[in-house]
Amino acid sequence: QVHLVESGGGLVQAGGSLSLSCAASGRTFNNNAMGWFRQAPGKEREFVATISGRGGSTIYADSVKGRFTISRDNAKNTVYLQMNSLKPEDTAVYYCACRLSVGARIGISEYDYWGQGTQVTVSS
Repeated sequence: QVHLVESGGGLVQAGGSLSLSCAASGRTFNNNAMGWFRQAPGKEREFVATISGRGGSTIYADSVKGRFTISRDNAKNTVYLQMNSLKPEDTAVYYCACRLSVGARIGISEYDYWGQGTQVTVSS
């Protein structure tokens, strides 16, 4: 069992920055790829970014490439999402997810555990 807790969401103006964190517990963290997904009101959950178990591989959605950075600190069992140049269309609930394998993947069905989510609101 893996327990994930996100933090760091909030309200920010367009062009601003936010940093999300996801603390994981329950099993060896560096064996697990981690991902960030988001879901806006009335829309399906979508992939944002993923990082492999030891952090050597990352993948980003085209919509956030160049603005968001995913990273991890395996000593702290924590994954981060640094979000810069935020846009109103980035407004969503952001979810952290854990995959029971080291390889980074973009599919929602590839992930086994999910956090409760944290709200990010970007005002124009």
